[in-house]
Amino acid sequence: MDMQNDFDRLLFFEHARKTAEGNYAKDPLDADNLTRWGGALLELSQFQSVPDSKKMIQDAISKLEEALMLNSNKHDTLWCLGNAHTSHAFLTPDQEEAKEYFDKATLYFQQAVDEDPGNDLYRKSLEVAAKAPELHMEIHKQGFSQQGMGAGSSTSTGTKTSKKKKSSDLKYDIFGWIILAVGVVAWIGFAKTHMPPPPPR
Repeated sequence: MDMQNDFDRLLFFEHARKTAEGNYAKDPLDADNLTRWGGALLELSQFQSVPDSKKMIQDAISKLEEALMLNSNKHDTLWCLGNAHTSHAFLTPDQEEAKEYFDKATLYFQQAVDEDPGNDLYRKSLEVAAKAPELHMEIHKQGFSQQGMGAGSSTSTGTKTSKKKKSSDLKYDIFGWIILAVGVVAWIGFAKTHMPPPPPR
């Protein structure tokens, strides 16, 4: 069931990416289309290896920044940029480099909140962004300590596995919410572009 949902999501966002790419060829000045394209790339990055994921996130950031050049107050683009930088930070093991991405993400989330103060998702994203560096440090510390102890004794394996599972569960919870939120924004944007015309009166 889960694999089928992942496959369906992959197909949906690949279709959204191709549609946005085609629309861009017709109208390169459509900020909404660029935002949908960036959001689709961000979603598709979740299905890639780490190096390919980073490349796809960079491509998404490029599309989103291009959309901001066309409309600097576009709050959904600002929010997607925050998610892109957050995703890139979690894929970056170096703490200092990751902090730069987290700082950019916080800036974009704050700008999104400033543009649309009533949006609960933007405010929640800003709150989570404040905790992200600590979570990043914990995830990478757990990952590296587990790798380093792989050849060592396994006297307290149960405790370590439990901690790693909790850390992993938290990571997947956060990524899940980010993916869900980006998916909702991309889906709404995609639905808006394919709305039937209003009936004649």
